[in-house]
Amino acid sequence: MELGEWRRVSPLTIAAQGVRMLGSAIIPAGVVLFGAASQREMLGQVSAYAVPILLLIIAANIVPAWLGWYRLRYRIGTSDVRLEQGIISRSARSVPYERIQDVSLEQKLIARLLGLVEVKFETGAGGKEELKLSLVTEAEGERLRETVRALVEGADEGAAAAKPDAAGEAETRTALQPEGRLLFAMGTGRLLTFGLFSFSLVIFAVILGAVQQLEFLLPFDVWDYAERYIQDEGYFEAGKYIGGMDMAARIIGILYLVLTVVVVGMLSGIAKTFVRDWEFRLDRTAKGFRRRRGLLTKTDVVMPVHRVQALVVSTGIIRRRFGWHGLSFISLAQDSGKANHEVAPFAKMYEIAPIAREAGFELPDGAEEWRRPSPNYYFDRTLIAALFVTVIGILVFTAAGTSAGQLEPGMFVIAGAVVAIIVLIVVRGYFLWRYDRHALDPAQVLSRRGWLAPQVKIANRVKLHSVEISQGPLAKWRGYCRLHFGMAGGRFSFDGLALEDARKLRAAVLGSIASVDYAQLPR
Repeated sequence: MELGEWRRVSPLTIAAQGVRMLGSAIIPAGVVLFGAASQREMLGQVSAYAVPILLLIIAANIVPAWLGWYRLRYRIGTSDVRLEQGIISRSARSVPYERIQDVSLEQKLIARLLGLVEVKFETGAGGKEELKLSLVTEAEGERLRETVRALVEGADEGAAAAKPDAAGEAETRTALQPEGRLLFAMGTGRLLTFGLFSFSLVIFAVILGAVQQLEFLLPFDVWDYAERYIQDEGYFEAGKYIGGMDMAARIIGILYLVLTVVVVGMLSGIAKTFVRDWEFRLDRTAKGFRRRRGLLTKTDVVMPVHRVQALVVSTGIIRRRFGWHGLSFISLAQDSGKANHEVAPFAKMYEIAPIAREAGFELPDGAEEWRRPSPNYYFDRTLIAALFVTVIGILVFTAAGTSAGQLEPGMFVIAGAVVAIIVLIVVRGYFLWRYDRHALDPAQVLSRRGWLAPQVKIANRVKLHSVEISQGPLAKWRGYCRLHFGMAGGRFSFDGLALEDARKLRAAVLGSIASVDYAQLPR
């Protein structure tokens, strides 16, 4: 690849964009044609105009796609990556190499079928300033990634691979990105188990959202149709029928309903997990950690080891009882708009420990001196939350009593609900105080937060940028504070620390930062 040479993306981009645009247009057109065909007097007219309408839709999508491809070009220069695009209004964007944190590849379904990839030049700015190049061949994407990485890391330009011919394309791709050493993978059985723990009711939200968005295209009113169906089927009489059932039958009916929701939620979670994490694989290569996953959208991300800022080990309320945890890296680059890169989303601790060591971290082994935050912090939070719920409950209770003029059974239900919520708030505050911890070892800062779904964060003391103590009026009066560690790519803080404890931690971490010559660290 010649530096400074202007290039265009793959011509197959026209087909990919055309199919994508055609898919979004053909559904409304089909609905309109179907609605017209439902009227018998219009059936002949629809048959006569169906083919011209279809050809018009295809032309309206292919022409803009071709113009967009023709007017888009990119250049890998000696100091930056430049992209120019636009049909009527031209835009040009340039990203210097010193701002590029990583280069990743992504394949959505259509692009994957055509052998194309989208190249993302990530700047570590919360995903707001990513430069995306859509779409190039897989081999071209690999070459772009390796060339730009070599330039970012200050490597010799001659180390970048020259463009091969078609016969040597596969061999060059293998040479540029070796498979490396496998660290973690998830097969079908692991994905199925992961899906069972990933309960989700997103399918209901998708259906309702689709109905609301496409309702104007339908030749009938969805909600009127549903109401007529319920009336015709006699569902309005279901309430009377249920009222005549005995207690045992009602309980069985409720359990059946709950079981149905649970089954749908599990199936939805399994589907979501398979689509997102299909063929999940994490390798240790010469360039860093390489993670590949995805069924419909395949992503290929490489994270250099020295850019891993911290670890996050998380679990859930149920999965932790079975020993399942997830490991994420906090990196300078982004992972689908998030700072955390999932590298082992569903694994045992014995699988997570080697990955953490490869990144230069050690998991807690029990030798750390874990310390609790100030009890005043949790007492104040619990008291404020309880007072807020109490005030809301009093207002609702008063409004209900004013409208009824006397005590009603529903008012006692409101009072009982308020008391139950306050009890839950108190119990939660107590257990958070018991489970939340922080610790400091010679090389790391550790934080454990959460009661039902605990999360452990581990940051390298050398990679922290700053340490800040902050106090609000209440915290200053009560003697606790917030200790915030400046870290590229994420947030790391201890809440509710005793002021004296926070000062000791700050002094220790600042001592570690000051003792390092950052000019000698890898870039």
